[in-house]
Amino acid sequence: MNAPLDWSDLRIFLAVARCGSLSGAAHRLGMSQPTMGRRVRTLEELTGHKLFQRGREGFQLTDEGASVLLHAERMEEEALAIERQLAGQGLHLRGLLRVSCSDWFGLHVLAPVVAQYSALHPDVRVDLITDFRFLDLARREADLVFRIRPAVSAEVVQRKLLLMNYALYGPRGVLPPTPGDGAGTRLITLDSALDDLPDVHWLRATFPSAAVAVGSNNRDVQASLCAMGVGFAVLPRLLGDRFPGLERHDLSPPPPNREVWFAYHQDLRGMARLRVFLDMVIASVERATG
Repeated sequence: MNAPLDWSDLRIFLAVARCGSLSGAAHRLGMSQPTMGRRVRTLEELTGHKLFQRGREGFQLTDEGASVLLHAERMEEEALAIERQLAGQGLHLRGLLRVSCSDWFGLHVLAPVVAQYSALHPDVRVDLITDFRFLDLARREADLVFRIRPAVSAEVVQRKLLLMNYALYGPRGVLPPTPGDGAGTRLITLDSALDDLPDVHWLRATFPSAAVAVGSNNRDVQASLCAMGVGFAVLPRLLGDRFPGLERHDLSPPPPNREVWFAYHQDLRGMARLRVFLDMVIASVERATG
């Protein structure tokens, strides 16, 4: 690359990637089709890579184009955040915002943000739906979702929010079981329908002789039972480190961490109430994990 990338060229790249054609992208951005084609070729020359495969089905991203897409979307996110910041406090938001996440994430991570957001924007109603199911963004079952795995739909805008660390917790003052054994120890884990999750496998491998006392799909229930002395549990540190009556035990190797992603349908990219809420969530998570 002999020249810096132009953000306006990347905006065109994003439009073509999302529309799958020059004509659709030109209509979206209000530009001529020949201009769009020329700018895409210029971007490919600058990067030294073919970013699109041209064919009868339109413009399809190459592997190189797909990697550029991830970075271009992050740049777009930052550009939009700057625009909202410069807009100042005069932004008046109203309407309904439906947010979906797991129960513990909603209570311990999102609820404080919802409280702050509601105070700043009283004309927005926030529906916070805590559910293990992955609600359908295309059907508007939710506007914004937080998930432990990325979505597969091309119509979804998504980004990794954080790498979530887990740890073993027990009642305060109680010695942890010995790794590699665990005989006489009682465990609190996820219910049998969720046996395939990484922390369940880790518990079984680390304490093969331990007995499962309780299974629950609710992390707060697990934490409460753990604090009551029922047994030891693997919990997200964002929950366990703040829960009264629990003591963290840092073992090696630790339980596997998990990624948390946020996602929303691309048609909601311009929804101001969603964007402002998401900015507040990102800032809150960065403070909590920084």
